Amino acid sequence: MKISEASQASGCHLETIRYYERIGLMPSPTRTGSGYRSYSEQDVERLRFITRGRDLGFSLDEIRSLMRLDQDGDLACEDVTRLAQQHLIDVQERIRDLQRVARELERTIRSCGGGVRAQCAILNALKHSPAPGEAA
Repeated sequence: MKISEASQASGCHLETIRYYERIGLMPSPTRTGSGYRSYSEQDVERLRFITRGRDLGFSLDEIRSLMRLDQDGDLACEDVTRLAQQHLIDVQERIRDLQRVARELERTIRSCGGGVRAQCAILNALKHSPAPGEAA
């Protein structure tokens, strides 16, 4: 199938497919006599795997590791579980960070009393925010 058909079947954008090929996440496709890329159902399955992994927040390096684990029949499921558990820990940490950011934004918005721009609490909070690593 052509790249447009592979894109539609996998839910992966055309340019993203080309990018995955450039970085080696997808193998170079075969080419037709006229030079068009030609994709197999196996390629589409691989694209779906990558797309689903991205939807779950896995990095491309993590997806590459998961694909290696998927292709190596000798590896135990514990290897995949370990990678997924670490990813879950990372996701939970990002959630805590985002919740902290949301609380800070809510506090800053509540402190805004309207008024003139020179006295805007939101702009002042951005100008006088703590240095990285300092408590907000």
